[in-house]
Amino acid sequence: MAPKRNFLSIVLAETGGRVLLGLLLAAAILVPASNLLLPEGSFLHVPTYIVTLMGKYLAFALLALSVDLIWGYAGILSLGHGAFFALGGYAMGMYLMRQIGDRGVYGNAELPDFMVFLNWTELPWYWHGFDAFPFALVMVVAVPGALALVFGWFAFRSRVTGVYLSIITQAMTYALLLAFFRNDMGFGGNNGLTDFKEILGFNIQAQNTRAVLFSLSALAVAGGYIMCKLIVSSRLGRVLIAIRDAESRTRFLGYRAEYYKLFVFVVSAMLAGIAGALYVPQVGIINPSEFAPAVSIEIVIWVAIGGRGSLYGAVLGAILVNYAKTYLTGAMPDAWLFALGALFIASTIFLPKGIVGTLPAFGTGKRRGQKS
Repeated sequence: MAPKRNFLSIVLAETGGRVLLGLLLAAAILVPASNLLLPEGSFLHVPTYIVTLMGKYLAFALLALSVDLIWGYAGILSLGHGAFFALGGYAMGMYLMRQIGDRGVYGNAELPDFMVFLNWTELPWYWHGFDAFPFALVMVVAVPGALALVFGWFAFRSRVTGVYLSIITQAMTYALLLAFFRNDMGFGGNNGLTDFKEILGFNIQAQNTRAVLFSLSALAVAGGYIMCKLIVSSRLGRVLIAIRDAESRTRFLGYRAEYYKLFVFVVSAMLAGIAGALYVPQVGIINPSEFAPAVSIEIVIWVAIGGRGSLYGAVLGAILVNYAKTYLTGAMPDAWLFALGALFIASTIFLPKGIVGTLPAFGTGKRRGQKS
């Protein structure tokens, strides 16, 4: 009988995981300290715009974790996870819009500017409660979780799998894209939600606020990694891997695969919602473009490049690809999509297990070649 492992032995079992958690905790402390305490002329000073950019990368890293949890360990390839990310972002954006009050262009203390512009006379019922931060936090996870629960209940009970599941997840996010583009939905239409002023009473553009948001993003990725690691290392995780590798055999053994898949799908959607909530105050806008199917496809590419089925690989892939996107969209804006496609094709051919899955195997093969 195998001995029981404690919390730390599970979380710190892999070298990559230990390195990731160490880097995240160090960044959560050192980056804000460098930004706030060191003078701008110092070599070690981190400018505020870099802090914000890295905070955005960390939000994307948490989103990649959520996709790797279901794709890497349960075999559920979702091409609509951008929808859960966007819903979490809209929930946070609604809170931030309510905090503007009478400081908007039209000076209406109750209605956001876009509603005044569209001649709305009262706040829609689904906007009530978003003036309270705790309510907004609940909605950040409850709305994506509820959508995932309803969608997954019907999809998994109907045993929709493989490419068919991927197609209907993409149809879901495209339907939401079209809905949120409509002005009469009450979410800002094409322009979305923007012009945020403060969060919890603090100026959202202030240097201190940006530093705190970065630290929260780093800690959220660390917490997301730990939670995902505990799930995949548990008995539940072993069942998920069995479902991924041979779902029919797992069902034959008596496991209700649809319940396991539904649970992990809902958890993944909630993680994506948290990522969206961290993304919005740092970027300063949320609009329907986040629902675009291309966004969800990009997320899958991050995970594939970093290493599907290795949680820290998903984090690495998200950060590397988005750094490349930032650089290339500035240096060669017309070439970014071609570069992304080429990167995905190259990684599929030369790095089929992603960066973290292929490099160790390459090193092992090289050592074996030297011995022979």
